Amino acid sequence: MHKRKLGNGLEVSAIGLGCMGLSFGYGPALERQAAIGLIRAAFERGVTFFDTAEAYGPYVNEEVVGEALAPVRGEVVIATKFGFTFSPDGGQSGLDSRPEHIRAVAEASLKRLGTDAIDLFYQHRVDPAVPIEDVAGAVGDLISEGKVRHFGLSEAGAQTIRRAHAVLPVTALQSEYSLFWRDPEKEILPLLEELGIGFVPFSPLGKGFLTGAIDENTTFAPGDFRTVVPRFTPENRKANQALVDLVGTIAARRGVTRAQVAIAWLLARKPWIVPIPGTTKLHRLEENLGGAEIMLEPGDLAGIEEALTRIELVGERYPAHLQARVGR
Repeated sequence: MHKRKLGNGLEVSAIGLGCMGLSFGYGPALERQAAIGLIRAAFERGVTFFDTAEAYGPYVNEEVVGEALAPVRGEVVIATKFGFTFSPDGGQSGLDSRPEHIRAVAEASLKRLGTDAIDLFYQHRVDPAVPIEDVAGAVGDLISEGKVRHFGLSEAGAQTIRRAHAVLPVTALQSEYSLFWRDPEKEILPLLEELGIGFVPFSPLGKGFLTGAIDENTTFAPGDFRTVVPRFTPENRKANQALVDLVGTIAARRGVTRAQVAIAWLLARKPWIVPIPGTTKLHRLEENLGGAEIMLEPGDLAGIEEALTRIELVGERYPAHLQARVGR
């Protein structure tokens, strides 16, 4: 697996592993030992970048990632996140990025991960009640103490990124980006290039839609986040099928899969982009990692751009109450 650098020198594998779906978000959690096995299989295949958060579960995902990577801790980069509060039933109850809360989350995450330092510590969502300068300062203190190595933001808007970076260098921004959601190209990618910040796209396969495994007749498991996502209503899945067909045409011509085309497209955008597809299946993991070996030809890339001008994608990527937390 080739390596890439995020921000001020954080070297990671060109593709990381998003671990959320192992225990949260897409239906029933994977059995713990199976999840640990999948994470270790990813490392054996060259992945050195693993993404988790206290919110995934909550808490349990960090424990699984920590246990899985304990034997190889010095060879991997672990990213986790702060910024939410939780209700007794485990649901997200609000935002909290006060400095004292950031410190408490860091201490708890270190214990769950079984490590002395968090490699990359993201603010999970921007908290409008706390100045981003205070957030950056709090993470800077943790870096000075050796408990955190790099600072990241997730789903932040351009002005927030600029203000945070002025206080403490931001190593990476994690936000959704794929052929299914290209909004970051308007403001975010030019800003990241200007400031030297890496980009970590989550949902690089459009929450599975770009793989072709989902159509208007697909039924999602209870608890699957996609049941509340406007883009995943049956009518919107049917309307957006033209994008899946486009990716499939390129995949067939190259003798690869749709997922591999979608990942290769992201890697071709910028050398400082590191997607983090998630999966619960070994064969899908291997398929996704194969995307790093595919170099899309200029003609492929130009063809995608031209075709996308004729495809109108419909449906919001979040329900309204979650969209309100994005891009502040």
